[in-house]
Amino acid sequence: MFQTLYSYFWWERLWLPANLTWADLEDRDGRVYAKASDLYITLPLAFLFLVVRHLFETYVATPLAGLLNVKEKVRLKATPNAVLEKFYAATSKHPKQADVEMLSKKSGCTVRQVERWFRRRRNQDRPSLLKKFREASWRFTFYLIAFIAGMAVIVDKPWFYDLREVWKGYPIQVSMDPIPAFPDHQDLQWQLEVQWGSLGGGWDAGSARDRMAFPGRIMHCTMFYPLELYPAFFGYYFFNFMMVVLQSLHIFWAYLIIRMAQKFITGKVVEDERSDREETDNSEEEEEVAKNGPLSNGHPVLNNNHRKTD
Repeated sequence: MFQTLYSYFWWERLWLPANLTWADLEDRDGRVYAKASDLYITLPLAFLFLVVRHLFETYVATPLAGLLNVKEKVRLKATPNAVLEKFYAATSKHPKQADVEMLSKKSGCTVRQVERWFRRRRNQDRPSLLKKFREASWRFTFYLIAFIAGMAVIVDKPWFYDLREVWKGYPIQVSMDPIPAFPDHQDLQWQLEVQWGSLGGGWDAGSARDRMAFPGRIMHCTMFYPLELYPAFFGYYFFNFMMVVLQSLHIFWAYLIIRMAQKFITGKVVEDERSDREETDNSEEEEEVAKNGPLSNGHPVLNNNHRKTD
């Protein structure tokens, strides 16, 4: 059964144009073509990027946050409570009113204390301002370097200026300028150039210019130019469908950014529309302070003015 599924998955009519077979992509005459096993390199690369990201966030982004006066907001922590913690972890982070009343009886807390506990517990799980800053710094740096590297790789290639060149001889392309260290690996050179170009020049979702170029140039290239050379096949429809999905995400992200810009221009409070909003219970804290005096982590603090009772 597994062999049957394997055969169907790699059926040539799914992934290759008509009149081409996998035999046409076998290594020969000094040419080395891409193989599925080449994807194994992504595993150690992924681990390497995790290490580099950790070092960057620790030794670059964190000191930069200090220089830019990015401060952590002090959050009140939820007091340890085994009953509430078990419900939070196993059942729901947003208990219904009936659940709140049930938990109030089981934990010995008031309904208001249970509601406050869940608000604070949810806030503890939300990423802090410093964490968001470090993540944004890493993404900005990574995509900037990827964009520059991609441009450097393909800027002197003919398909950078004429996208029809991408499809000439597809999928058996030969690079015009092979890598000096690999003189017999022309096809490998071409694939590296296209992959780096796609990563840096075409897929950088953080660039407004690329978002405009994506539907006008890249999607036009993938949808219309291939049909000038061969009939459409499953791979053509599948990958273009994925491109449409990506473009839909671009439109959605642009909508969120425009909403945020509109709020900024109109003087409203600006929040990242994609982020969870932190819940506050300031009004309740003020009530507690008015009734019982200052709070320490949600509990009243006794002062020198309280009366001693027998």
